[in-house]
Formats: sequence, C-alpha cells, structure tokens
Amino acid sequence: MIGLISATAAGAAARDRLVAAWPERVRVYDGPVGDAVRRAFAECEQLVCFLATGAVVRLIAPLLGDKATDPGVVCVDEGGRFAVSLVGGHGGGANELAREVGELLGAEPVVTTATDAVGLPGLDTLGFPVEGDVAGVSRALLDGEAVALKAELAWPLPPLPVAAEGSCTVRLTDRLVETVAEHEVVLRPPSLVVGVGASKGAPVDEVLGLIESALGDAGLSPKSLAELATVDAKADEPGIVEAAERLGVPLVTHSAEELAAVEVPNPSEAPLAAVGTPSVAEAAALVGGGELLVPKRKSERADGQPAMATCAVVRRPGRGRLAVVGLGPGARDLLTPRAKAELRRASVLVGLDQYVDQIRDLLRPGTRVLESGLGAEEERARTAVAEARKGQAVALIGSGDAGVYAMASPALAEASDDIDVIGVPGVTAALAAAAILGAPLGHDHVSISLSDLHTPWEVIERRVRAAAEADIVVTFYNPRSRGRDWQLPKALAILAEHREPTTPVGVVRNASRPDESARLTTLGTLDPATVDMMTVVTVGNTATRDIAGRMVTPRGYRWQEAE
Repeated sequence: MIGLISATAAGAAARDRLVAAWPERVRVYDGPVGDAVRRAFAECEQLVCFLATGAVVRLIAPLLGDKATDPGVVCVDEGGRFAVSLVGGHGGGANELAREVGELLGAEPVVTTATDAVGLPGLDTLGFPVEGDVAGVSRALLDGEAVALKAELAWPLPPLPVAAEGSCTVRLTDRLVETVAEHEVVLRPPSLVVGVGASKGAPVDEVLGLIESALGDAGLSPKSLAELATVDAKADEPGIVEAAERLGVPLVTHSAEELAAVEVPNPSEAPLAAVGTPSVAEAAALVGGGELLVPKRKSERADGQPAMATCAVVRRPGRGRLAVVGLGPGARDLLTPRAKAELRRASVLVGLDQYVDQIRDLLRPGTRVLESGLGAEEERARTAVAEARKGQAVALIGSGDAGVYAMASPALAEASDDIDVIGVPGVTAALAAAAILGAPLGHDHVSISLSDLHTPWEVIERRVRAAAEADIVVTFYNPRSRGRDWQLPKALAILAEHREPTTPVGVVRNASRPDESARLTTLGTLDPATVDMMTVVTVGNTATRDIAGRMVTPRGYRWQEAE
C-alpha cells in the first residue's frame, strides 16, 4: 500500500490524481502532517509526500531503521515539477515509484542512487536473494573496475559490465556458500524445484524437515527454491501448504494424469493406488524438465513410525528470454515505455545497424550489441534465438511494430518452446502516416507490401485486386525502389479499375522523423516517381474524402449518404 500525505490545496489536488489512477494501491492519510507521516510510515510499504523534502527529512529521521525494511519515500514539490526518490530507492522501490508518479503527474523523477544515475542495475534490485559485499562490488562497477561474473548455471541477467576475471566477483549459484568471500556478491537464482508427496495428516515439521535436509545434504541453498510441486489431490494437504508458506514459495499442483506421463527412476505402487500416479515427488519435480539432483527420499520419524512424506529436488535450467521489440516509426516520443524497459532489461541486443543507432543511448552499460546490415533478417532472427537458448535476456529490435513486415515472424519461426518470447508492440508506419494525413483508416483497411523479394508478384497482384474489388483502403509498404519501379504503377492501375481518379491518396515520407514530408494527392495525379522505400502510400476507398486538406474515411457509408 502507498500512503499519501499532503498539507496544501495544491498538494491535495495532485494527491487526488494518484487516488484516481491507483484506487487499489493508495491510502490517504489526513490530519496533522506529523501524525499522518508517522502512521503511514508504520503501515505502508511506500509513501508519497506532497511536501518539501526538508520537512519530510525531519519527520521521518526518527523513524528510520534499516534500508532493507524501511518503506520507500517519494517527495513531490508544491508545483508538481519534481518527484524525488528520498529514501529506500532500491529496497523500498522509491526509485521506480518516483518514475511512476512523475509519469502520472507530468513531473520530473529525481533519482540520485549511484547505480541508477549511470544506468547500472542495482545488484539488490535484480529480483534474486543477494548476500555479500553489495556496496563494495557496486562501487567497483561504478568505478569501472574489473568485476568477474562467475555463473555456475545459465540464467537470464540484465546487462552488467563484467569480465572473466576481476578483483571483485558476482557469483551466480544455487549451491550453499558457507562463507561469502571478500569483495564478492552471491546471487541466488530461483532454479530449484522440490517435488513433495505426503500421507494425509503429515505434520508440517516432518515435511519441512525433509525438504531442508534434502537440500542441505545435496549442498543446495533454500534461497534458490522456486516452488514446491505436488499432485492435485494434495493441493489442500495442510502440512504441504504450510511448508510452502514457511519457505515463502508457491505451491504448484499437477494432475495425476500429467504426473503419470513423466518418466521417473523410482516409481511406486503406493502412490499409484492412492492418487493415480506411480510417482508424486519425482514426477512433480520433473514435470517441467530439468536435472534430478536428489532422487526420491523419505522422511525419518523419531518414533519409528512409517514415513509420511517424500521429496525430490530438480534443478531447472534458466529459460532464456527473447523480447521482440517494435521501435515505432522513428520519433523518440513514439517509442513506448514498455519498449524502453525491454531495451534496458536485455543483456544482448540484436538488430539492424541503423535501428541500433536510434536507441543506443538507451542501453545500459554492459549490453552486448550484435548488429548487422540490410538483408540479414533471417540471420538476425537465428542469432537472437540462439542467444536466448544460451539463457540470455535478448531484445530483437525492428522498426514500427516488430510483427508487421519486421522481425517477429522470422524470429518466431526459429523459436521453440524452450525459451520465453515476449512481443512488445510499436507504432506502425501506417498508423504514423495516417495520423499525419488525418483519418484515412477510419473504416476497413489493409496493408500490402509491394516488395516481391520474398513474395511472388502474382500473389501480391491477387491481393491488390481483392482489396480493390472489396473497396478497402490500402496502405502500400515498400512501394518503390531503384530496382523495383514498376510495381507501384501496376498496383495503382488495378485500384483505378474500381475507384475514381479523384480518390484521395496520402503520401508520407519518413513519418515522425526530422525530415518528414507529407502531401495529399489523388489516384489520377500521383506520380510514382516521387515515391521511394521510405514512403508510405495510402489510397482511400470510394467513401474517402479530402476535407479541409485532411484525408478522411467515414466510419460508415450511411454518414456519406445522409449528407
């Protein structure tokens, strides 16, 4: 919960905008400001104070305890110009909250945390349990010193400027570490899954003791435990449910049929008779794949009675992550916040060299860039998928929307279900051009590429004819190049068989870029020689009109008939 405190009418107005935007996330604290801050500090995970920073510093100073437990505090000035991350930038999430508040209020987020200021991800913000010399290793990264990454397993990480050797070390491991070395940070990826079976009424201490001993005997850290897994029939078994709660991990259940299909080294007749599968612990741990580190083992009871719990431990490999990112038509303000976040998250960026140049300044230090020139789309797609399969966090970029005449199709054709694929939509060239022209896409419309490098002209012509006969607005991509100068005249001639010469046509070159140009002409007067590969050509339907110099397609033909 986010506590909101204000003292003036201006502060209350800004506060109420957050209330309207985040009704489920915030709570307003009224009354004397000092009392309100103290109550919010004790009851909330984060605070937004519409007060001067000096006043907030004096109010919260006696309340501060530890940066790992203190709430994040953001201050917004009286004029609503700045959202200042004051306390708990990382641990309390104040840095990200300042950015969110700034976006909602139109304020500039002010973040002074050293790693954030230079674009480095904080070692304590990667989403993993972390131990060791976080401050010292972070300082070494900031100072440009050589910091070694010792990854004992593949796991997708955000970009870090690390090397093979260094005076400081970032160690990625799921194994027990008795003593963290000097100048070392240990990151704990959630790589371990424990499958659990239990008799009805199995005590939680027996279940928990079995899990802890299995991990300890194998030299594995419980901090890398991702989940407990069991059969559906045991979803409400109190001992298993409470064990998951105490360990702070989710309990994931699978059907008996699903578990019965998993090959295990130690099947048994007992669970088959009880719940319909020859294995619960091993099968539940292995159902998602991985390496069986601890085969099925039973609990030991001090009273000599039969064991009531079984468990098995599996290490699942880190799944690589491929984000296919649309950069929009070129203008920075048309690059979506989601796209920016994915660019900053990726440790590997793959893209066309000219697109990489557009967003190079947004990349974090340590991002590995794999760029290539025109005509290497399939190669870039294969490279991106191969890097993701190595367990990397990869961003594959394309202009406009990555799924429209761009990189999503070849990438997904190469990818399989062994990696996570995330699509990040972007503003397409057709949409950017349409916004400049007016509202040409107000009714049904279609986009057709006139490039016959990958599609036979016979297929393209058939599609153009279908759009012409259906009276659909058409946007032409890749309309004309030096080596392809006859396709656009041919396509326009086909449309002219079904539309009047006065049909409006919009021509936009380099939409949203500094050298943008746009003009409104007609089907009868458009000169194809004025069009190139940087141009989008939009041809209206029989209802499209030039209204005050803007290209407008009504949402329905009845509107036109009523005029």
